[in-house]
Amino acid sequence: MEAELVALATAGATALVQQMATDGWSAARERVTAFFAGRGTATPESVEEALDTGRAELAAARRDDDEQLRADVHAEWRARLRRALVADPTAAAELRALLAELTPQEPRAQEVFDVRNTISGTVNGPVVQAGRVDSPRFGYRDTQSPDGD
Repeated sequence: MEAELVALATAGATALVQQMATDGWSAARERVTAFFAGRGTATPESVEEALDTGRAELAAARRDDDEQLRADVHAEWRARLRRALVADPTAAAELRALLAELTPQEPRAQEVFDVRNTISGTVNGPVVQAGRVDSPRFGYRDTQSPDGD
C-alpha cells in the first residue's frame, strides 16, 4: 500500500508543479488549497502561502535554469501529499479526482493504416488516395440535407 501512496503522491506533485506554470494555476491553487485545508492539517492561508512560495521558486528555477530547485519544489509537494495520504486514507480518492482535473487528457491514439494504391491505365475522373474516406461526393447534390449540399 505504501508504494501505491508514494506513486499517487508523486503523480500529484508532478501535476501540481506542472500547473504552477500554466494559465489555469488559480483554479488549481484553489483545489489544492481545499484538498489540504479539508484534511484539517493546515489552514487555507498557510497552504496558499506554501503554494505561492513554491510557484515563485519554480519561476526562479526556470529563469535560472536551476534543475535542482525545480526538483526540490517537486519533492516538497510529493512529501506533503504523501503525508496527507498516510494521515487520511480517504484522501486517495479525492487526490485521484483532483489529478483527473489537473492532468490534461491524453490525446487518443490515431488509427494507422498501411495504404497501397495502384493506378494503371487511363483514368477519366477523380482519384482519391486515402486510408479512409467517410463520404466521397463528387458532383453529387444531396437533396435530403436541409442546405442541399
